[in-house]
Amino acid sequence: MTSVPVQTQHRILTVLVAAQVLSGVGLAAGVAVGALLAQDMLGSTSLVGLSSAVSTAGAALAAVVVGRISQAHGRRPGLAAGYLTGAVGSFGVVTAAVVDSPVLFLLAMFVYGAGMATNLQARYAGADLASPTRRARAVSAVLVATTLGGMVGPNLAALTGPLGLPHLAGPFVLAGCAYATATVILTVWLRPDPLLLASETTPPQPASEGHGLLFGALVMAVTQLVMVAIMTMTPVHMHNHGHGIAASGFVIAVHIGSMYLPSPLTGWLVDRHGPRAMAAASGLTLLAAGIVAAPANSVVQYTVALALLGLGWNFGLVAGTAIITDAAPLATRAKVQGTVDVSIAIAGAAGGMASGLVVTAASYPFLAISGGILALAVVPAAVATARTR
Repeated sequence: MTSVPVQTQHRILTVLVAAQVLSGVGLAAGVAVGALLAQDMLGSTSLVGLSSAVSTAGAALAAVVVGRISQAHGRRPGLAAGYLTGAVGSFGVVTAAVVDSPVLFLLAMFVYGAGMATNLQARYAGADLASPTRRARAVSAVLVATTLGGMVGPNLAALTGPLGLPHLAGPFVLAGCAYATATVILTVWLRPDPLLLASETTPPQPASEGHGLLFGALVMAVTQLVMVAIMTMTPVHMHNHGHGIAASGFVIAVHIGSMYLPSPLTGWLVDRHGPRAMAAASGLTLLAAGIVAAPANSVVQYTVALALLGLGWNFGLVAGTAIITDAAPLATRAKVQGTVDVSIAIAGAAGGMASGLVVTAASYPFLAISGGILALAVVPAAVATARTR
């Protein structure tokens, strides 16, 4: 790659960080109260996972669209379009809660999923101009910015009280405003466009590394499925065992913080020890999360379990992103990344949809343990792909 001025990369990362702080608020709304709002509107614990499933299905479609727009026109229009769609979905959820329409709620959650997808797609923009030896750290800089919004967002719902809305709809008002503001920031200030500039300054690259793409997709899909499944049902399980919204909001805030806050350390570890070692670490950490979550009955236990759950997800996401970015050439990079993120969204949809059914048919402890065991599949896959290099 032709040398790109350091200040250019710093400017791009600064703009992405600002947008990600806001997108963290939007992401937190669905995580913190989406399942509880679904329980209220759908009237069944077994259907709680449906809201998570439709939002992640929407994220799957959005990942493809954002990836294709980014490949054709650059990261700026791709990311801006995704966040704007997320804002529309957020306000749609509020409208559905006001008129008490479960059908409109599910449709709005589908559209809201675009914000979730774009939140993840932004990490790729941070890596476009980074050198291979600092790529994971560049990804981490974008991811960690989500922490502030993600941790503060669930605790800002009280600010919407004077609006006279259903109490669980409040965070989605904040989400809509945050996503809309992120759209403006990216549209105005993400210049030069990182993907277009990288395409202009990088010589032709070889074809995609097939086994690398498959392994990177596997890591991120498995960790997403396990994380979404356990995360979705934890607030519901806490609520059913006498814990209030404030307690579940705190647990989810810590969870989101652990999903993103360790990113700088994770990026350094990936760059230093390689993404496959950290992918294996993600599987082991998610198993530990399931073991802690299964017998949990106090806020402290739930907090530790969800912190481990977020940390394992972070290891998998940063490692998987580095693997995918290394394996995909610039000529098709954004399209490939969008397609890979579809697998992540589908896995999340499956985890969200199955979570309520599993808890209804078995129990929350069973869900937690089985999710942890499933995550272990990443470990042998990491060993196998390391031997093929």
